[in-house]
Amino acid sequence: MKIGIVCYPTFGGSGVVATELGKALAQKGHQIHFITYTQPVRLNFFNENLFFHAVYVPTYPLFQQYPPYELALASKMVDVVLHEKLDILHVHYAIPHASAAYMAKRILASKNIHIPVVTTLHGTDITLVGKDASFEPVVTFSINESDVVTTVSESLKQDTYAHFDIKKEIYVIPNFIDLERFKKQEKNHFKKAICPNDEKLLVHISNFRKVKRMHDVVSTFDLVRKEIPAKLLLIGDGPERVNLEIQCRELGITDDVRMLGKLDAVEEVLSIADLFLMPSESESFGLSALEAMACEVPVISSDAGGIPELNLNGVTGFTSKIGDVQDMAKNSLFVLQDDQLPIFRANALARAKEFDLINIVPYYENVYEIASAIKK
Repeated sequence: MKIGIVCYPTFGGSGVVATELGKALAQKGHQIHFITYTQPVRLNFFNENLFFHAVYVPTYPLFQQYPPYELALASKMVDVVLHEKLDILHVHYAIPHASAAYMAKRILASKNIHIPVVTTLHGTDITLVGKDASFEPVVTFSINESDVVTTVSESLKQDTYAHFDIKKEIYVIPNFIDLERFKKQEKNHFKKAICPNDEKLLVHISNFRKVKRMHDVVSTFDLVRKEIPAKLLLIGDGPERVNLEIQCRELGITDDVRMLGKLDAVEEVLSIADLFLMPSESESFGLSALEAMACEVPVISSDAGGIPELNLNGVTGFTSKIGDVQDMAKNSLFVLQDDQLPIFRANALARAKEFDLINIVPYYENVYEIASAIKK
């Protein structure tokens, strides 16, 4: 099939999933056309079946404050469908991609061209942004007008039905992992540099937004390090970084905390980690937790959203109530015991293998067939 994939080209979960899905589909022989405003960060290798089409937004004085990206995107979708003879459009994240796809679909229909649209909902497009009264009518309409809708977890599916008047079936297709890339590597020299005295290493990866509850990461770590020697690595960047630095200084733990910024090769860091922390307030799935588990790292998390569907309490790690730092610290100390850590590591890897992209990608191929069979 010739598939157009529309996504945000950033480090965020929806963009990462969309890009990795496109790469996997290309390796299976499908022709994949990415349509977005810049090259996706994970689109980092050459394949004869991968193409990138940049969305250009004209810069007119009239548009100085609010460039009409949605219109430019819809026009680009029409252009790519027409000239590349696409079979289907797969848009990731509802805002503004689903509405832009509807516009493109209607324009193409006026030219007697039918293009099926699959919309994948990823999380905050439903649980946070989409519920805003400014967007809700458009989001509801765009979802209902999509030929097929998928979500990355059962939790997000139920949230979508709860917050929007959706009249169609939603398919749950969980996020996936490339086990060829995300696997434990031999990085003892790196571990020795971070933990020279064999301290336990805790890791957190996110975009440092308030919804990730970064202060709970630091507070949990502070309680752990009071009981055992430990270090903390924070990967990512965002608006909460300054507050984190202040918190670490106030707790007197700056020597034990390192902020590495945004990294692409996070699997190298995860390979030396002993524990992954994810105390999020909202999380549709928890892709970074899955990446950690594939590198044999147990997870201590909140019970928000779809996380419990991935992180099995007492098996691959533990889940706690949102904000319960004391419980997360207690669970961390239990997992980090020398007789427990190997067990949790093995369980984490076994669970991650269930989400191997080889197992998940066929589900997307199936919904493409379902969408293609729908005639409107």
